[in-house]
Amino acid sequence: MDNAFWAALGTSASAALVTAAGIFTIRRFAGWGQRNTPHFMNFAAGLLVSAALLHLVPQSLAMVESAPAGWLGGFVALLVFNRFATGFLCERDPENKSYVLGLIPMVGIGIHSFVDGFIYSISFSVSLFTGYLATIGMVLHEFPEGLVTYLFLLRGGFAPRHATVLALVAAAASTPVGMLLSYPFVSQIGTRMLGTLLAVSAGALLYVGASHLLPHAEQERRGQGLLAFGGGTLVAILTVLSRG
Repeated sequence: MDNAFWAALGTSASAALVTAAGIFTIRRFAGWGQRNTPHFMNFAAGLLVSAALLHLVPQSLAMVESAPAGWLGGFVALLVFNRFATGFLCERDPENKSYVLGLIPMVGIGIHSFVDGFIYSISFSVSLFTGYLATIGMVLHEFPEGLVTYLFLLRGGFAPRHATVLALVAAAASTPVGMLLSYPFVSQIGTRMLGTLLAVSAGALLYVGASHLLPHAEQERRGQGLLAFGGGTLVAILTVLSRG
């Protein structure tokens, strides 16, 4: 196996471990986890948005001229899926508390984490630098995702032990599984198709950062939220500058 494969596998496995850490943290230190989740969300949002705009967007445009369509496609695809999973499906059976508050969000997060594995494969297939820059924010955002998945299941009436197991399978294990399943196909495609997939990934990361993470972080006091977001942005800027 080449270096890109092991890098993608290592970072996707790290994402799973960070998700697991979030799950066990919220189970062991419920008060601390709920207080600090917005900090992690804001920092990860700043890092994801900045990494996408500063590197993934221009890199994909250099690889394929139709990259703007890919940015829009990735953004809209995740937008539609998020609305479908959290809106239409959750409203189908409002009388079933476990179904609405627990299982459906868990399935939605699980699919999202599975698709994250594809983004790891795509990013590292372009270059190791692109992979690390694109996925460092994704790894960080897995911590609050673990917290949220576990809390959804608890609110749905699941026992803490069952909520832990389900959250680990849906939010943690699904990411490296998605990476392993997608890499053999992604690593064999041509430059233009790879650029298109990178553009779609950039749009998807912009959605995760700007439209998925930030709204959930609005419960935090404004000054602290901006500081955490700025910290994530600064890390992305320094990473890009260090390359050049």
